[in-house]
Amino acid sequence: MNRLLWSAAFLLLALVMLLSLVIGQVWLPPAALLDGLFAPDPNLAGLILVELRLPRMVLGLMVGAALGLSGAVLQGLLRNPLAEPGLLGVSAGAALGAVIAIYFGLAMLYPLATPILGIVGALLAGLLTFTIGRGGTLTLILAGAAVSGLAAAGLSLALNLAPSPYAAYEITSWLLGSLSERSWAQVLLAAPFILAGLACLVATMRALDALTLGEAQAASLGIDVDRTRLLALLGTALAVGAATSVTGAVGFIGLVAPHLVRPFVGHQPSRVLLPSALFGAILLMSADIATRIIPTTQELKLGVLTSLAGTPFFFWLVLRLKRTAP
Repeated sequence: MNRLLWSAAFLLLALVMLLSLVIGQVWLPPAALLDGLFAPDPNLAGLILVELRLPRMVLGLMVGAALGLSGAVLQGLLRNPLAEPGLLGVSAGAALGAVIAIYFGLAMLYPLATPILGIVGALLAGLLTFTIGRGGTLTLILAGAAVSGLAAAGLSLALNLAPSPYAAYEITSWLLGSLSERSWAQVLLAAPFILAGLACLVATMRALDALTLGEAQAASLGIDVDRTRLLALLGTALAVGAATSVTGAVGFIGLVAPHLVRPFVGHQPSRVLLPSALFGAILLMSADIATRIIPTTQELKLGVLTSLAGTPFFFWLVLRLKRTAP
């Protein structure tokens, strides 16, 4: 993107961040935010801002960037415009790990057990996908589908054998995805893994450009294809796994964000990565704001809204590919 487009994108991000702090069950005008933040005495506006809105905003920023960047990397690595983070089984593995914590009551004993086991589940799922899928892009995709199916079976089993209706409700509610009621402890737990994952994903930038020529041609240019796959998978496991372990399942952001930026930056993978992270954050935070203002009897879950908004885009993308395919 040129300088003007970068400026417009950052202005849009700043606007979405401000709206995320203002909008909620209790609306806080910007003046009230400043008063609440800098007032010498404890006050309701400051409590809402520091303990509720800021963690939610920071988490939305990190999770959206992780989903957008990982989607762009996987689309470049697999040379598949329909690729997204869930394709490699990482999201399903994180969800299964978190559900195990809820199922066995560990979340009641230790609130951070859910994100911790979610991160462990994502890393194990990524390791299994890479171990089974070594040897080629198609093998990696099939391995990811198999790991996703295995994790989905585990999730269904947990719901089927839930020890109580309350546990089943907790599992179902968590799987729908949300940024509400997240604390600084969860933000601080997920942040190191997300940042490490983003660093791994950015490190694939040069190799992804070479892979557009094909794996054999990239290898002839000195690109270590196996190392690139490992970095992409590890980065996705760390970033998306940590994000999913804290927020639950949030789909379509990783698919949509890269396609939104390509008309402005072109199809060279290295030029798509950072704008995809930026627009992933904008999309996720915008969806989170929408969950607060859509008039429903209870707050709409984030994962439900992103699925409702992302599915028509997915159909449009499939139809466009069908028209342009040789």
